[in-house]
Amino acid sequence: MNLSFSFIIPVYNRPNEIKELLDSLRLQTYDQPFEVVIVEDGSTISSEEVIGEYVDYLSISYYKKANSGPGDSRNYGMAKAKGNYFIVLDSDCILPPQYLKKAEKSLKDDFVHCYGGPDAAHESFSTVQKAINYAMTSFLTTGGIRGGKRAVDQFQPRSFNMGISKEAFENVGGYGNIHPGEDPDLTIRIWNKGYRTKLISEAFVYHKRRIDWNKFYIQVNKFGMVRPILNKWHPETKKVTYWFPTVFCLGFIIALILLFLGFKVLWFMYCTYFLVLFIDTLLKTRNIKVSFLALLATAIQFFGYGYGFLKSTLYINFSNKEPEEIFPKLFFRVK
Repeated sequence: MNLSFSFIIPVYNRPNEIKELLDSLRLQTYDQPFEVVIVEDGSTISSEEVIGEYVDYLSISYYKKANSGPGDSRNYGMAKAKGNYFIVLDSDCILPPQYLKKAEKSLKDDFVHCYGGPDAAHESFSTVQKAINYAMTSFLTTGGIRGGKRAVDQFQPRSFNMGISKEAFENVGGYGNIHPGEDPDLTIRIWNKGYRTKLISEAFVYHKRRIDWNKFYIQVNKFGMVRPILNKWHPETKKVTYWFPTVFCLGFIIALILLFLGFKVLWFMYCTYFLVLFIDTLLKTRNIKVSFLALLATAIQFFGYGYGFLKSTLYINFSNKEPEEIFPKLFFRVK
């Protein structure tokens, strides 16, 4: 395939974010034309003025629409795009200069209709951002599902950094209206159509999550809540490992109870795990504050996801209602 790339970027009330991303797109070392499609998803704080600063430097298409969520906005952008291979990004990402060149090389060497890339922490990130990045990407916390390692089975791309061909997009019908969870749902439907996915580890982004601890808890709690819904829609993808955060949390509570009763073995195991996390973070970041905060981020991630997963599993399996009725806030209404 003669690749023609279109970046698809939904934005919602984040003009400063989109400026940083467009700056990084200007610095790409890729020497072929590429397109940037920005979809303003019902923002009350417009990015139009910021985007206007880049029209002389980048091939930008800018669209405004009513708020309907990131999945529908990505579909909208891909339907408008002129390229034959779409690269979907979150607006809080920054690309290293070699990103597009690395992605193209990998696709030419081993073409797939859908790929995902990792996210990394930039040196300019705050300590909280670096700690959350570690919790979200480390093999010791998530198994590397966001691109920290080469997946043993088929890799599930995430749309903060995801490529998809126009052919695959049109064949599967794009993203659904669930959020979060639209990424694995799309990937599973791509697999069901016979397309292959892969990780391009060299095509990483700096994912500059603008987030605090409360927002992080809400985010991972929603991640936990959508997984049983995806299991209901795609039962062939169920894995016992999805229960790990819930079991981890229940085990932690049991460990505390046993500790007060004089049984220390289970508590010692948890302490050992967090010590390993601390050492691993320290070795990778060389920052003791980030290492301590990474422990907090990991605990929030496990408890937020674990509780959300358990709650959603009970509701989904013991209710006669559809997921959209049980958890309406996890679905966008597409007009």
